[in-house]
Amino acid sequence: MTAEVLNLLAVARAAAAAGAQVLAGRPSGPNTAGSLGVVNKGDAGDWVTAFDVAAENAVREAITAERPHDTITGEEHGTTRPEQPSGYRWSIDPLDGTTNFIRNIVYYATSVAVADADGDWLAGVVNAPALGRVYSAARGHGAWLEENGQRTQLSGPLAGRTGLIVASGFSYDPGTRAEQFAGLGNLMEGFADLRRLGSAALDLCLVADGTHDAFGERGLNEHDYAAGALIAEEAGCWVRRPRLTSPLDGGPTDAERLEAWTCAGTLELSGKLWTLP
Repeated sequence: MTAEVLNLLAVARAAAAAGAQVLAGRPSGPNTAGSLGVVNKGDAGDWVTAFDVAAENAVREAITAERPHDTITGEEHGTTRPEQPSGYRWSIDPLDGTTNFIRNIVYYATSVAVADADGDWLAGVVNAPALGRVYSAARGHGAWLEENGQRTQLSGPLAGRTGLIVASGFSYDPGTRAEQFAGLGNLMEGFADLRRLGSAALDLCLVADGTHDAFGERGLNEHDYAAGALIAEEAGCWVRRPRLTSPLDGGPTDAERLEAWTCAGTLELSGKLWTLP
């Protein structure tokens, strides 16, 4: 199984790199949104660009070239299942942090993860081209950061430090967002400050590398947390990951998704994060 997991990680790395290479082609400068092919997906602030679609195509092509019998679930193209599925399923977010990408804020990434037939996540990569960082993990093999030619194993936040920072995010849906704001005081209890970067995949990775002390957000899609949660877990963090209805069974309803929490942090924070309503 070790060899298979490492092979899956190699495919995830290549696929995430293919998506990130597309994103790296973004025109430079803060006022270039008009050239990105921006379309609103329905909710205010929920955008898709031509780069989202092109990056997902690149990720899918990289996976299919190596593993033609694997199922793929992507944010933009939904789920595709081959005639003879292997049992492995990929969950990809070609551009996590689309609004950041549009505004030329550097916190965006391509996220790629793979699960087995039981739904256990085996490998995941988050490639952030504007940051020059690649986060990766394979089950049982730790979590790693590659930056500036250096490869560093991740071990999560420092336990016991003061001035704790929690990261979170908020829904595009006004009603859900109002509920999240109402519960913000409960989330913030015990923390000194809040960060909202606009990319759940990177927020989870920043818990893994110890930048954030914790992350908690309600209402994420599977592709938002698939790779980042595994990376945090393999870094030794406590992780609360929702068991949403599989896309193979039609995927979760909006109500199911919006009620589910995704959290990560040190073991000492697990009691607080587990009791979030």
